[in-house]
Order: sequence, then structure tokens, then C-alpha cells
Amino acid sequence: MNNDTQNISQKFFLYARKSTDVEDKQVRSIEDQITELRAFAKQENLNIVDELVEKQSAKIPGRPIFNEMLNRIESGEANGILAWHPDRLARNSVDGGKIIYLLDCGHLAMLKFPTFWMENTSQGKFMLNIAFGQSKYYVDSLSENTKRGLRQKVKRGEYPSLAPVGYLNDSRNKTVVVDKKQAPVVRKAFELYAQGDQRLEDIGEFLAQHHLVSRSGKRIHISRATFILSNPFYTGLFRYAGEIYEGKHEPIIAKKLFDRVQEVLKQRGRPRHKSKIEPQVFCGLLRCATCGMMITGEYRVKTQKNGAQHFYTYYHCTKKRKNFKCPEPCIRQEKLDEQISSLLQKVSLRPDWAEKLNTRLEKDKSKSAQSVSAFVQKNQERIKIIIAKLQRLLDGYLEQDIDREIYRTEKAKLISEKKSLEEQMANLEQKQNGWLEPMREWIKVASTLEKTARDGNLFAKKVAAEQVFGSNLVLANREARLRAPSGLDFPPQNQWAALRAAHRFVGQKDESTILEPLVGIEPTTYSLPWSCSTN
Repeated sequence: MNNDTQNISQKFFLYARKSTDVEDKQVRSIEDQITELRAFAKQENLNIVDELVEKQSAKIPGRPIFNEMLNRIESGEANGILAWHPDRLARNSVDGGKIIYLLDCGHLAMLKFPTFWMENTSQGKFMLNIAFGQSKYYVDSLSENTKRGLRQKVKRGEYPSLAPVGYLNDSRNKTVVVDKKQAPVVRKAFELYAQGDQRLEDIGEFLAQHHLVSRSGKRIHISRATFILSNPFYTGLFRYAGEIYEGKHEPIIAKKLFDRVQEVLKQRGRPRHKSKIEPQVFCGLLRCATCGMMITGEYRVKTQKNGAQHFYTYYHCTKKRKNFKCPEPCIRQEKLDEQISSLLQKVSLRPDWAEKLNTRLEKDKSKSAQSVSAFVQKNQERIKIIIAKLQRLLDGYLEQDIDREIYRTEKAKLISEKKSLEEQMANLEQKQNGWLEPMREWIKVASTLEKTARDGNLFAKKVAAEQVFGSNLVLANREARLRAPSGLDFPPQNQWAALRAAHRFVGQKDESTILEPLVGIEPTTYSLPWSCSTN
């Protein structure tokens, strides 16, 4: 029987495979394989009973179409396979062994390849086994080379994967760059959560409102929000294979902010749910002067006999103190609004005072430069020590003197400490004048209190009152006032107390002594504050 007659009597499966893995980069496309295999089958008079196409890697066993093909061969549907090359059939020892076993037991009579000679003989199976071994060796060595290249890449500070939300992969330079549109949203999400009053659901809602979604286009839920908030990538570091590395990419947030967010995540293991009851605007601002309970608001509608309706909001003590009947009466919102406005006006900053303070602020700014070389040198020495420790730690790990988990843990601690020191040095110049911006902001806020008091925005008044008076406001006999009527409840260094006292001293003291303390830089009296934090 000649070869043509033998080929016709045999039944072949045409099998084409290609994956997106690195080892298949140079392999022909599936369309090219099928075209060439059809031409080869026509040339060799092969009887093709079915064409099977698979798009999956052959590095590990478990290809469904390949396994189905072998089952059909064992059931007698075909006794031959036509493929472009042996590496299309197997790149692992298990699948390669299955092919040779089917040849041994007779279920598989022939293999045909346009690029490889093979006969069902001991020599042919030996050569096929070598081809399968070469394919496996190529995959294994490629994997090792790839891992080695990735290890070198991460040691250089280059992130070897897809950039997280807020960053982009620059395909031209093979680097990770900041996404100018998403980065401010991510930074704001960290700042919001660091305040401690936001849930993970709130962060997800915030991101959704700013059209920030996952790469698949889905909304960011709790688990994804947690991953973002706990990812050190945004501070200039990154995790890879369980270790922390210093990245070359630009940080989006400061490590100090990141550390604060981690504290909040740790403290809030279980999310707290907001109340569905919306309180009135001044709720939470005042306490009852008699029993110390909070003042709450209540919305009421009064209907007259003629059908006319009147709408009121009353504030009164919650009366939650046990075994005590609080006698404090309620107060209308309009009256409470007038009293809070009056209190705000007493701590407002006059325009002429604001102008003089800003002028002095600019003079102090020009004189505030201080020598920081000792601090920088100290930090640099500490960083050198950390780098030396990292090298010794790596040497100990490579010499197998240190366990892998201990190495990872200690390395993460040292890199975190090094990052904090570098951040302190980077922010040192800003911290030299750290009090200037808060002081300028305080002057701006204090200058707007008069306008806030006159406007009808109740929420703005509440925010201003909380900032100025804190928890010192009480309601006594329908009168909102400070705990101590004289204003002595303010700490001596409090800028609002100084401003309140300054108003009382107008006409009694020289204006120059009101605006500036008599001794030193820090205020020792109720003069307006200089060179002190207004936080």
C-alpha cells in the first residue's frame, strides 16, 4: 500500500493552537496555521475529519479542546493528528507523554507536521520526545529569563505590571506616569477617608461621582476601595512578590497621609452606617447649660382654625439625662440664628486689621528662612545607615542566613522608614514657613465672619461657629452663649479669644498693642497671634 492510499485510509484531526503568552510571540497566527495545514493536507492526501482550534497556553495540562481530541481518538473517531509543529500539541511533559502513550498503544497511528518529520517508529517517537522536551525547555528557560528580567526591573524601581487607578502605562517609554485627570480624585479620596468620618461606601460613591471606575468599566465597590486606600503605590512605593520596593514613579499622596489612612482602616474594621434621619441645621452645635445634654431641632407645622399653616423649627434639650427633669425651654430657629450671628460678629476681623496683619505677615515671611543643614545632614546620615542595613539584610538573605519572611518584613520596615525620612527632607522647606499659610487662611476666614453672620446661610454659620467656638456653645434660658460669659473659656493662646479680646480693648488701648504682642513672637496676652499655628 503506497503512502497516498495509507493517508486516505487514516483519519486526521487538524489541530491549530496559539496563546497570548510570551513564548508564542513569534508563532504563526491561527489563520496562517490553518491555511498552511489545509494546503499540506491536500498535498499529502490526508483525510481531515474535523478542524480543532484552541486559544490557550500549553505550558500546563488542562486544555479542554486538546483533551477532547485525545478522547475522540481513543474512541476511534480518528487515528492521526495534523499540526503545524510538535510544540502546538504540547509544551509540558504530561501532554507530551499522553501523545507518545497513544502512539505506543496504537490509538494514534500517525502525526503529521509541515515543519517536522515524524514516523510511528521507535526512532520517530524518540525524535518526537526530543521535540517535546525542547519545547518544555524553551518555556522553562523563557520563564526563568522573564522572572529574572522582572526582578531586575523592580530593583530599578520600575513597576512591571498594569498601573493602578490614578496612573497610566506609558508604552513609549515603558514607564508609569500620573494620570492628570484621575490623580486629584484619588488624592481627594485619601484625604476624605483620613478624616475618619467616611465609610468605604462613601469613597466608592465619591469615585463614581467623578467617573472613576475599574479598568473593566465597573463601579468601585468596598473591596476595590480598600485595595486603593491600602496600596503604597500612591506614595512612590510598590509591592511585588510580597516585597516592598522603591518606585521611580511620581507619588500622588504624601506618606504621612497614607499612614493616617491605614490607621483609620485599622480602627474601622466594620463600617458604620449613617442615620437616615436628617437633623435640623444647628443640631450638634450647642449643649444644654442646665443638664449638659445636646440641643436638638424639631420641625413643626401649626394649622390655624381658618386653615392657614405656619412652619417653625424649634431647638430644645434632648432631655436624655436620667433621673433629671430638665426645665430649659425651647427657642425658635430665627431667634437662635440672630444670637449665633451676634456671637460671630464679635470675633470677626476688621478690614483695616486684616490689611495690617497681611502686611506684617509678608515681612515675617521674608525673615523666616532658617538654617536646616543640621537636620538635613542628620536625616542623610540615617538614610545612609538604612541603605547599609538593607544591603546587609540582602546579603544575609542571599547567604541563606535569614528566613525569607523575616527578610521581607524587615525590608518593608527599613524602606518605609527611609521613605518617611526622605519625605521629611522634601517637606522641610515648606514646614519652615508652615505657620504662614494657616495664619493667612485664618485672616481670610476671620475677615469673612461679618459677611457670614449677615447672610442667611444657616449651614455656613454652623460651620463657622464650630470652627470658632468648638464645643463651648450652650443654650441657657433661650440664650445661646459661651460656657463662660466673659470669654475666658478660650485657651489663652487661642486666636479667636485674642480677636474677641481685641474688640473689647478698642478705645482702651493703642491699636498697635492690640494687633501685636509686646514681648517676643509668641503671644503672651490677648494680642492677635503671630508665628503660631492656627489649627
